[in-house]
Amino acid sequence: MKKKPQKQYPRLTHPLVRDGKGQLRRASWDEALERAAAGFRQAGETYGPDAFAMLSCARATNEMNYVAQKFTRVVMGTNNVDSCNRTCHAPSVAGLSAVFGSGGGTSSYEEVDHTDLIVMWGSNARFAHPIFFQHVLKGIRNGARMYAVDPRRTSTAEWAESWLGLNVGTDIPLAHAVGREIIHAGLVNRAFVERATTGFEEYAQLVEPWTLTAAAKVTGVPAAAIRELAHAYATAERAQLCWTLGITEHHNGTDNVRALINLSLLTGHVGRYGAGVQPLRGQNNVQGGGDMGAIPNKLPGFQDILDPVARVKFEQSWDTVIQPRYGKTLTEMFEAMETRELRAVYCIGENPAQSEADSEQAIRRLAALDHLVVQDIFLTKTAEMADVVLPATAAWAETDGTTTNSERRVQRVRAALVPPGEAREDIDIICAMAERLGHDWKFTDSQTVWNELRSLSPDHFGMTYDRLEEHQGLQWPCPDMEELPSSYLHGRLWETDPVRRGTPAAFGLVQHDPPVDLTDEEYPLRLTTGRRLDSYNTGVQSGSFASPMRRGEYIELCPEDAEAYGVSVGEEVRISSRRGSVTAPVWVDPALRPGLAFMTMHFPDEVDTNQLTIEANCPIAGTAEFKASAIRIEKLVPAWT
Repeated sequence: MKKKPQKQYPRLTHPLVRDGKGQLRRASWDEALERAAAGFRQAGETYGPDAFAMLSCARATNEMNYVAQKFTRVVMGTNNVDSCNRTCHAPSVAGLSAVFGSGGGTSSYEEVDHTDLIVMWGSNARFAHPIFFQHVLKGIRNGARMYAVDPRRTSTAEWAESWLGLNVGTDIPLAHAVGREIIHAGLVNRAFVERATTGFEEYAQLVEPWTLTAAAKVTGVPAAAIRELAHAYATAERAQLCWTLGITEHHNGTDNVRALINLSLLTGHVGRYGAGVQPLRGQNNVQGGGDMGAIPNKLPGFQDILDPVARVKFEQSWDTVIQPRYGKTLTEMFEAMETRELRAVYCIGENPAQSEADSEQAIRRLAALDHLVVQDIFLTKTAEMADVVLPATAAWAETDGTTTNSERRVQRVRAALVPPGEAREDIDIICAMAERLGHDWKFTDSQTVWNELRSLSPDHFGMTYDRLEEHQGLQWPCPDMEELPSSYLHGRLWETDPVRRGTPAAFGLVQHDPPVDLTDEEYPLRLTTGRRLDSYNTGVQSGSFASPMRRGEYIELCPEDAEAYGVSVGEEVRISSRRGSVTAPVWVDPALRPGLAFMTMHFPDEVDTNQLTIEANCPIAGTAEFKASAIRIEKLVPAWT
């Protein structure tokens, strides 16, 4: 198979500004910061504070994300701040918050070692979360059974007792059928449901039409396999239900999450050691970015912007006025670029020019901005479009601070390397920008930032740097300086005292809604996307390095489809959706079923897969439907034939 050359992204070592000829040239820090600040000032003064937006970074530290959202709210006067959490796990946060009041996974990794049943739903953790998957393997070695629910027979599914290969976008019918079977088999944890939940009768009525036969017809999963999963999950003493982007990256991602949470409520598999629901985060600090308030609807510590008590607390601490309305999500930001409502963007550590669904449209919208500032460690595709480029330190190895992983564990990060050239710490850059716009915060190091956060977020109050060092990380909520926090959340739901039990968990009454981009005679194949083990996101960080596993980008087809289209491994095909076309070589993989194709976004400079994906967004969370595009393929005929 002939490989296309992967673009090499140079490490940024000095600031860049765009000259009068439209080219990026080297600049001093003073010039770059002044140009950046002047553009933000002009946008705010001319069009108002909501003409500005911040894209924060899920790979950078908690402290950076805290300062980024503070810059947005205090310096620019808007709540338009978001991050790649919107691209992946915003539905998880929305779904968990709606049911339990907080947007974090309910369990710790250690609990997976000691559980009795593991359900991996829409998650190829073996490739996408290999460190977490070691806990899964420990659990299996300790006697746990595992079920894998995924359209592909992934590397993860190879370890499962049973693989349920469902049709893309049919997660809700499958979950409803599992729930109905649990109810009809008399396996509901009645004591828990009656004590700790609301809406059970309505839920039972909702799932009643989803018999095993009806669900099998829609999902493609045999009725016997659905029944087996239902009984295994309901009868396990302790069960972990884990998911990733196979659940969230749909136009109804939040509803998908609610459908899975319903199963934990039916069985009482939440709020106990070894039993819980767990969204697996794909980057080192996706959880922490949201925790720090780098999202448009929450202040640090997931305190709602519409809560006047919370708002006043931050206003007094920051000596500012916070707008009592939600800002724009990442999705809404791009829509606002289209209408010119949004004029200036500060993008830190993200590459939306290549990571957004319908990437050609994203590039066009970014190009229409009056002012784009990119702060990064590499000259990404997005940075190449910027008016000012600011070289930052890496999220790890070159900076101090903390990050928060999927189990809500806050851990210390320590600088071990000297940044190259003139690169500066993210916090220093943002504070220098704020100073040019009239705000001197006097943050001397990451610890002073963290201590300000602790004073405002009850969930983090008990996490001093010293305690984090002593205990090798702590999980939130940690409101106490003396006691250690629980490894799992929502144990209150098992309290017999209704006051201590608090707000009950509500069943989600969600309906099946098929993928927006329907297959038909013109576009007969269903394309789903995901990650591979050896590559990372848009390839900026991993694509420049040689790997014995690297084959570059290709489209995976099952043997039956490859034969039907008359193509074999290595042959180039044109892949087209209703939005665009790309060419890529074929790889034949028996893990796929007929009618299903698979690609990644790891090599957009070779094959820009996101030209094919659809910008159909979850109305609650704003996450796009990366997982369900309709495509066709055409074998390319060499020009000499």
